[in-house]
Amino acid sequence: MPALKVYLTHWCYDCRRARRFLMERNVPFDEIDIDESPDAEDLVMRVNNGRRKVPTFELDGRFFSSSPFNTAQVTHELESLLNKN
Repeated sequence: MPALKVYLTHWCYDCRRARRFLMERNVPFDEIDIDESPDAEDLVMRVNNGRRKVPTFELDGRFFSSSPFNTAQVTHELESLLNKN
C-alpha cells in the first residue's frame, strides 16, 4: 500500500500536474477525490486552516498542500520517496 495519499479533485489543473509529476517518477500513491468524499473534504479543510486547498498531500501523518502546484516544494517534501525510485 502506498505511503503517500493525495487529496484532489479531477477538475483541478494543479491536481492533474501533481498526479503527472508523481506518475512520471513512479511514486506510488493513493488519490482521494474530495468531491466524492465529504470526510476527505473535511480533513483537507481541517489541515489547511479551513481552506479547501488541493492538492493536499499526506505522508507519514504529515500534511502539506501545493496550490498552486510547485515542483520544487513537492520535490523537497517528498524527497525520501523520490530517492527510493
